[in-house]
Amino acid sequence: MAPRVPLFGRVLLIGGAALGMLLVLTLLIPTLRDLGDRPDFPPAAPMADPGPPIASEAGPFRSRPGELAVGPEVERRADAQPRSMEIYRSLRAYPGAPPRIPHGLTEEEFRKNLCNSCHVRGGFAPRFSAYTPVTPHPEYTDCLQCHVPDAMTVGVGIPQLSADVICSQCHVDPDSPPPSLVSIDWSPMEWPELDQRAMEGSPTWIPHTLQLRENCLACHGGPSAVDGIRTTHPERADCRSCHVPVEEAEVFTRPLDGGSP
Repeated sequence: MAPRVPLFGRVLLIGGAALGMLLVLTLLIPTLRDLGDRPDFPPAAPMADPGPPIASEAGPFRSRPGELAVGPEVERRADAQPRSMEIYRSLRAYPGAPPRIPHGLTEEEFRKNLCNSCHVRGGFAPRFSAYTPVTPHPEYTDCLQCHVPDAMTVGVGIPQLSADVICSQCHVDPDSPPPSLVSIDWSPMEWPELDQRAMEGSPTWIPHTLQLRENCLACHGGPSAVDGIRTTHPERADCRSCHVPVEEAEVFTRPLDGGSP
């Protein structure tokens, strides 16, 4: 049985506790008074509506269900014609040029400009036994203004195939006869080197401009992508957080031989 504390000791304990509480209150009262005197600040305003996304960043990954016929992770069917880099480049007059249309068009497709009926959502086209490339700029609907079809496959014949006649269909002064074309010494641009990077193991640079090519997965994802440039990680959502255009990449270039920049 614990010994009993003498009466005098108990009085000291109670008195010490009371003095301690009084001291705490003495220290807290000024602080509480100051808190009560503070003005009432208005509640913080909610964040403003961010508005529409930046045009160059809007919809770079149209891969939600219903937006694309096949997802960017889908593998190519064995019976589908692959798209090679050689074919990709052969359809363009120079790097960055709009590609020519590599297939025939019916007269209705040509006159009504029905390209986006296939190229907005992509998918497998049994008509050509190939996957349809997805356009990176579906907001533009006058496709034939930039993408030139073969005159012999559009269902609308051109009387002659000479350059004077073909060019003069659009580029002509109605009050003067078609001009004859002047021969020029034109050398095509070289295609940019692929797989450029600042150092081994770092993300590759983007070797082309981004105008009308903001949707990275349109060219680099899905079974219609060209062999050699199809991404291995289409699920990652912000390509330009790692991959930057060459013009910007040059700022971050550092020598690999250990010398001074």
